[in-house]
Amino acid sequence: MSVQEFHQKVITDAGAAVRGVTVALGERLGLYKALAEHGPLTAAELADRTGTNERYIEEWLHAQLSAGYVERDPGSQAYTLPAEHVAVLADAKSVTFAAGFFTALKALYATEDLLAEAYKTGDGVGWAEHDAALDTGMGSFFQPTYEHKLVAEWLPSLRDVTTKLTNGGTVADVGCGVGHTTLLIARAFPNATIHGFDYSEEAISLARQLAEEAGLSDRVVFEVASADDYPGAGYDLVCFFNALHDMGDPVAAAEHVLKSLDSDGTWMLVESNVSPEDIDTQTPAARMFMALSAVMCLPVAVAQRGPHALGNHSGEQAFRAIAEEAGFTRWRRANETPVNAVYEVRP
Repeated sequence: MSVQEFHQKVITDAGAAVRGVTVALGERLGLYKALAEHGPLTAAELADRTGTNERYIEEWLHAQLSAGYVERDPGSQAYTLPAEHVAVLADAKSVTFAAGFFTALKALYATEDLLAEAYKTGDGVGWAEHDAALDTGMGSFFQPTYEHKLVAEWLPSLRDVTTKLTNGGTVADVGCGVGHTTLLIARAFPNATIHGFDYSEEAISLARQLAEEAGLSDRVVFEVASADDYPGAGYDLVCFFNALHDMGDPVAAAEHVLKSLDSDGTWMLVESNVSPEDIDTQTPAARMFMALSAVMCLPVAVAQRGPHALGNHSGEQAFRAIAEEAGFTRWRRANETPVNAVYEVRP
């Protein structure tokens, strides 16, 4: 690659970095959704639909047009969000919905000073040091996959788990964040008792609110607790969704899972479907995970001052070694997507 070609590559990345803020605004202000539901729309019509300022919307649409996100009719000056783009930018229920991720940028960009200091000192940047937008943004990014895969494919791929939950089993969702996965399991298995644990008080507060709104607070309990001290025993299922790699002492967490499980229970470990071998593949998923690990996952783990700081692409071999060190004897890759690997871990 020549200097000029590499220069253009970096400029392309710079444009994507800035464009991310416009995507966050489009999601936050309902601009994509309005285009999907009512388009084609002129800038004035989109501003009127969304209660925004026409001049700003005109500029926002120019950014979207230059990115290839929207199309413009040269005669009417009306903008359209193509049907193929609706599933990615406007339909939060679509498995390909990605716009929600960009709302986390506010939190990530705001920690630059903390990260610079951490890179010098070797200290971490804890999850709680980020704006609450990190909880909602990352939750929104993973949620579409969970909506489509968790109940329909992942849980059935685990031995005997759906039968137990149908008959009234117990579940611990550890590192539950704002409770999206916890509530999905609760809706699917009305006879089961579900517990959600997270060390973020802000996330648990929001999770309780969501459970109340969903009418599930009578059998879904959210508590502030860490992965190595959450209460309860005899769980039929313990779930970790993209959380183990963020922990400073994943072995202690795995040991606690083993103690908290029923003797015939299952630990469902969902992790990033990337490994050290993917570092130089430059696939879209690999590029995203490597960047996230450098500015979020690794600093969060280091901040816990434990014996490990895995990063999000440590891979199956590392996770299996942790489980075996903790005392688990059975390991199986039960399911996967391009983004997630689902492991069945048993005593």
